[in-house]
Parts: sequence; structure tokens; C-alpha cells
Amino acid sequence: MSNSLIKGIHHISMKCSNTEIDKVFYFYRDILELDVCNEWDTGIMIDTGSGIIEIFHNGEVSPKGTIRHFALSVTDTKSLTERVRNAGYDVITKPKEICLSHLKAIISFVKGPIGEEIEFFQEINS
Repeated sequence: MSNSLIKGIHHISMKCSNTEIDKVFYFYRDILELDVCNEWDTGIMIDTGSGIIEIFHNGEVSPKGTIRHFALSVTDTKSLTERVRNAGYDVITKPKEICLSHLKAIISFVKGPIGEEIEFFQEINS
């Protein structure tokens, strides 16, 4: 048991412009079927079930740090990747099985509506 004061990741944050927010809503709410859990005049929060994606839509200036990608825990990588492809978004890496020591998973990478890289991560039991 760890003595860390950190419990986990609460949210990741991204920026987009006011003109991109409709694409963001469509992708996360309609294609990925996630709920918007909070909304205010310059941003939204999208509930992933185990963390939040926070998106500010006043983001004309790029942040100094960048996130390489973020991963969503999913139940069916192949179906979700196909849904995203059918909606016209780029698939960067097709679904494939990986093994990281004792952890096996099926993963894929897609590009979201504002250029963000999203990994779909489906753990599989041996």
C-alpha cells in the first residue's frame, strides 16, 4: 500500500478554438457516446467513467507542454475504432494485440477532432 497523497488522474485538459467546439461535442458526445458532466462559458468537462476530459474553447494560444496521447479504457477496441473511422476520423494505428510484461491488451490510436491522439485500450485476460 502506497503512502502517496496522489489518488489518480482527475482530468486531462486540452484547448480548442470557439470554431472547433461543435466538432469536439460531436466527436466525444455523439461518436464516443460520453456524457458532458459540466459546461461553462469557456469550457466543458466530459466524463469518461474513470476520469474527465476538460476542453477549453478559448484556446487560440498553444500551451507550453504537450500530451503525447491519452488512453481511454474500452470494452471493444475494434468496434470503437471502426465507429471512429466510419465517422471520417483518421485511424493512426489499427487495432492490435500487445503484451507489456503481464498485461495484455488490444489497442488502437485515432486522431480526434482537434488533432489530439487518443488510444483505445482494452485489457484482455490471459
